Amino acid sequence: MAIVSLSRILASWAEKQPNNTAIAHDDDSISWAELEKRTNQLARAYMNLGVKEGDLVTIALPNGIEFVSAVFATWKLGATPQPISSKLPKIERDAIIELASSSLVVGVDTADVGENFISVPENYAGYEQQSAEPLEERTAEKIKAMTSGGSTGRPKLIVAPTPAVWDDEASAFMIPHQSRVLVPGPLYHNGPFLWTLASLCQGNRVVIVTRFDAEQTLQLIEEHQVEHMYAVPTMMQRIWNLAEDSRSRYDLSSLKSLLHTAAPCPVWLKEAFIGWLGASVIWELYGGTEGQGATLINGEEWLEHKGSVGKPMDGVCSMKILAENGQELPPGEIGEIYIKSTVDGNATYEYIGAESNVIDDGWDSLGDMGYMDDDGYLYLADRRTDLIICGGANIYPAEVEAAVEALSGVRSCAVIGLPHEDLGNQVHAIVDAPAGNISEETLLAFLQNQLVRYKLPRSVEFVTVPLRDDAGKVRRKALREARLQRSTVSA
Repeated sequence: MAIVSLSRILASWAEKQPNNTAIAHDDDSISWAELEKRTNQLARAYMNLGVKEGDLVTIALPNGIEFVSAVFATWKLGATPQPISSKLPKIERDAIIELASSSLVVGVDTADVGENFISVPENYAGYEQQSAEPLEERTAEKIKAMTSGGSTGRPKLIVAPTPAVWDDEASAFMIPHQSRVLVPGPLYHNGPFLWTLASLCQGNRVVIVTRFDAEQTLQLIEEHQVEHMYAVPTMMQRIWNLAEDSRSRYDLSSLKSLLHTAAPCPVWLKEAFIGWLGASVIWELYGGTEGQGATLINGEEWLEHKGSVGKPMDGVCSMKILAENGQELPPGEIGEIYIKSTVDGNATYEYIGAESNVIDDGWDSLGDMGYMDDDGYLYLADRRTDLIICGGANIYPAEVEAAVEALSGVRSCAVIGLPHEDLGNQVHAIVDAPAGNISEETLLAFLQNQLVRYKLPRSVEFVTVPLRDDAGKVRRKALREARLQRSTVSA
């Protein structure tokens, strides 16, 4: 084991493979030597703007080489990167900046931040006159600070209290050293952020895109001979929705693993990808930004435990299922999933702006519901806050959404509970069908064979905009509030 500070990891690879491509982004690319020099210059520019060791630096840039450069420049100062979406409305962005007390905001014009904060815009060129020589080694005490709206809708920061170092002999996420990796997700999300970090720390060429496109993804696998790919089920479904001749047009034989995470994957979609790419290629990981633990399963195991997200990873964590009264539930019974890290006993995260759900002896919950089978495999149901109670029956939106999304012509779906005078709540399906060729009657007839009667939507709303973002997330709480507000206004 050789532990290297993230302030030094680029220099290490720049020495070994200076002219190899470190990052490929759309029509642009940068070598290891260029990335090392640019991040040294950026770090000095940030330091001149007031960034100090231990600070948080908010990075509000779109996917690109500039985003990755800003992250590594931050680490080179011993500071902590705090990525956010570049498309956040000003009011949301300002709330996060205030919460973080950021010493610098990268990607926002000076006129668009409060007078108490310093910023540099996208395409910032103010670093170019700085020295490209290595800086004094500094290691951030906290490697990252990701953002989440949480179940309350108020922003919170999930800070990883882990030093910004890397074991340069490690092979995280099954990615080997000096390979080729495709990360088509938004880098401000934890999954794509960690995959990009791990891939670069292991000397890989990392291929990123401004925004996910299904056919472009297949093209990039062929063009760069990608061996390992990160994905979410939304991406997988958009790829599967391509015409068959488009899917078969590209040579994907280089692909050794496709790891998906971030949201439940419908059984039919997983089966389709296993049949297409092979069971040994498809992997699934379940875990949270908080990092208490994770499960992992490959396609071969999954075929024996269909629908499972795997077993708790050995040496990483333990998991159990608890009822509302705190009692541990037996296999097959749905309850709240609790996770406990078994690595070193230290906390894996700190919240800024929220309280954790830690109970006795370090057991913690992300708010997800699920159950274990007799063999210790975990199956997800849904988030506790999204549960719909209809006439006394528990209905999990993800199950209904998966059934709806199996109908040809549906791009995405969100299922929410709306008030019902008799039942308490009713199942309302918001269906994204861009071609506009699906009727409510057609949908309900299809679902008759997919769901028991009480889980069928009692109301259906068709839209033509995607309901999941590029990270596979669906904001059911916001969708429900918008419809409740609309109902109040119309009344």
